[in-house]
Amino acid sequence: MMQAQTPREAGPVRRLLDGLYLLAGWLAGLFLIAILLLMMGLSLGREVGFNIPAGDDFASWCMAAMAFLGLAHTFKHGDMIRVGLLIDRLKGRTRWFFEMFSLLIGTGFVGYFAWYAAVMTWQSWEFSDTSTGVVAVPLWIPQLGFSGGLAILLVAFVDELVHVAAGGMPRYEKPPPQSADEVIERAMESAV
Repeated sequence: MMQAQTPREAGPVRRLLDGLYLLAGWLAGLFLIAILLLMMGLSLGREVGFNIPAGDDFASWCMAAMAFLGLAHTFKHGDMIRVGLLIDRLKGRTRWFFEMFSLLIGTGFVGYFAWYAAVMTWQSWEFSDTSTGVVAVPLWIPQLGFSGGLAILLVAFVDELVHVAAGGMPRYEKPPPQSADEVIERAMESAV
């Protein structure tokens, strides 16, 4: 099987896709910071008699955007939880078939959810649907994080499907640790 390309060997499409996943990861991080600021503002505001109008709504929308925008970045860096009880025991062509089957099923599910999330966001924009909270916000705006994150995850799944179909090693799977020190390092990196 082929080895993954180094960043220097990567073409413009590869750099564009990796940049898209990185951007989505950064946006997820910014939404995490927004959640922190909103929650701290709401908590401290109670003590001093200051209220953030619809703060809970904004925090929940930020949480949804953070979760969905972070999916593609997490998937492409091998940090998504993956149950490999069966597939980790397989080798060679048999493993490749199972990887392809898993990627096809995953792409199908993600594509289904991304499509309907995009339709929901489009219909919210088309019908001028607004939130019912204290602050009336057009719902398509917070829904963009949800539908956009799923669309980027779909791109990541198709990217991996094409890469593995062409004989490449899955980039979402980290190689097994070679030493006890590496096991400890990975555990520390993932904050387990």
